[in-house]
Amino acid sequence: MRNIFAFLRKHSNLLFFLFLEVLSLYFLFSYNKFHQAAFMGTANELTGSVFSQYNKVEGYFSLRKENERLSKENTRLINLLKEDYSSADTTNKVVTDTIPIDTLGTKRKYLYMQAEVVHNSTNLPNNFITLHRGSNQGVKRDMGVYGPGGIVGVVVDVSSNFSVVMSLLHKQSNTSVKIKKTGESGKLEWDGTDASILTLRDIPKSVKLQKGDTVLTSQYSDKFPPNLMVGTIAQIIQEQSTNNYLLKIKSATDFKSIQTVWIIDNMQREEQKELEEKVKNKK
Repeated sequence: MRNIFAFLRKHSNLLFFLFLEVLSLYFLFSYNKFHQAAFMGTANELTGSVFSQYNKVEGYFSLRKENERLSKENTRLINLLKEDYSSADTTNKVVTDTIPIDTLGTKRKYLYMQAEVVHNSTNLPNNFITLHRGSNQGVKRDMGVYGPGGIVGVVVDVSSNFSVVMSLLHKQSNTSVKIKKTGESGKLEWDGTDASILTLRDIPKSVKLQKGDTVLTSQYSDKFPPNLMVGTIAQIIQEQSTNNYLLKIKSATDFKSIQTVWIIDNMQREEQKELEEKVKNKK
């Protein structure tokens, strides 16, 4: 208590001056409409700015939660697509050998698993993407990876909680795709230059093409379901030495901004591969 009185005595002049300043400002803003309006305008601007910044911060965290919710909902909806199911041809057979999931005799073929991108490169000749999902969460090698815009790549290695994807931006990447309007299939590659442009080969010159034509995954891929978005034709090159086009494809995937992807499990792939290997070994 003694220290408080000592402080007040020591700074009495300053405190009295501040008291008079506050009192004068009170009378000024109370009885002068012009100054009152100016003061209220400044105060409102200041508080508005503070609340605006607060709302931005609050909105950021709310948006993040909303994005997470939407990603989970997208995963649920993707797994309900009819393309994720298949049924054997039963034209000449009444009973099928597979366990049906519904009354139509269809069985799930593709399962989508959401994963977070934790590392990604786009400026190397051979680029890889690391995902925070591994064998403990159901990931295996040779699974396809799909992004918000289109296909991304193929899983090439897996640990307990992480997996590494060979991006389409890799010189050894090779994916079976097709021209949407004609159904003609070819081989999708990357030449190691532009991260937004892929290369499509083996499309005959007899096929009528235009810039902007859509390219999708084909039915010949065992890693991707058919008809997933790949990109659009950006350039048509007439190669002189072959009867095929060299097509430059604008990728539907923005590889520089990937944050969330879906790993695709072809649940009938092993059965297909086992049968194909069995036939090869008989030759």
